[in-house]
Amino acid sequence: MNIAALVSGGVDSSVAVYELKQAGYTPEIFYIKIGMEDAGSYVGCNSEEDIEITTFIAKKYGCRMEIVSLHEEYWEKVISYTLDSVRRGLTPNPDMMCNRLIKFGVFSDRWGNSFDRTATGHYATTTVRDGKTCLAAAADKIKDQTYFLAQVDYLQISKLLFPIGHLQKHEVRAIAARESLPSATRKDSQGICFLGKINYRDFLRHYLGEKEGKIVEYETGKTLGAHHGSWFHTVGQRRGLYLSGGPWYVVKKDFDQNTIYVSCGYGSPSQYGTTINLQGFHFITEDVFGELSEPKAITFKIRHTPEFNTGTVSRTGDLYHIQSDVPVHGIAAGQFGVIYDRQSRICIGSGMIISD
Repeated sequence: MNIAALVSGGVDSSVAVYELKQAGYTPEIFYIKIGMEDAGSYVGCNSEEDIEITTFIAKKYGCRMEIVSLHEEYWEKVISYTLDSVRRGLTPNPDMMCNRLIKFGVFSDRWGNSFDRTATGHYATTTVRDGKTCLAAAADKIKDQTYFLAQVDYLQISKLLFPIGHLQKHEVRAIAARESLPSATRKDSQGICFLGKINYRDFLRHYLGEKEGKIVEYETGKTLGAHHGSWFHTVGQRRGLYLSGGPWYVVKKDFDQNTIYVSCGYGSPSQYGTTINLQGFHFITEDVFGELSEPKAITFKIRHTPEFNTGTVSRTGDLYHIQSDVPVHGIAAGQFGVIYDRQSRICIGSGMIISD
């Protein structure tokens, strides 16, 4: 089998190459450069160390390596999506779009289609149900990354391999240490994929600027303070409000008025909801719901967390409605609701959360 391996220089993708070699394959390694560093733009990733480690991995395991540059495509498809979403008062998920449109989109169209499979260091697995490939949860429930993969389509998932999906994170670290891989003790990357070491708030400030607005208590309408732009805040956020007498949480945003609404305390009802409305629902493998004449039991996530929520899903026209069994915190428009089967095993698909 002819395999392309996407390697970033991190421990997970490095061990993915090791696992492929153990299985008898010698993949061709690809390092994808994203951001806009070659154009001298503000957005960019310092890729020198990543490339050095990836080159080491390629030499150690006798793999051909190629560096591919997708700066312009990333700007057009992911960064523009991020900025447009923020300008509309939404909370974007650029990592989801990166997976669907860049790693398994542009890359697959130009390079990956020459290979039988594309392997990555994601914590996920695949399984076959009724003869069709499905995205499935990883063995490590804390590191499971199926949430970020929930926008891939069937052609993409049917060609993907996740060599470390059966491993726990500590096992991956142990393999890397045993194999003397330079990424063995390297910290996991944090934050949004295209920013590298750039702070997300600084990124937004650069492109959207600052504009003072009010912080208003949701229950009373009382003005509590000021902020520098509603686009710096998201529903469910606690940190960065600089209000006394908290904890305070963002519960609503009025982008047109540049106002954010907050609520105090850990158990305020305004911070929670039980109904999550999804538009543009995307099935990964196939539509398993059909007409949904009655609510169907599911599990779901509205952000990348180890925990699954239980509930039901129903449908009205093109909208899907999740009814959670218990109130969930921080339902943010623009983020994605990801639906799994009742056993929290198969990732069925996802839709963008919209306001009530």
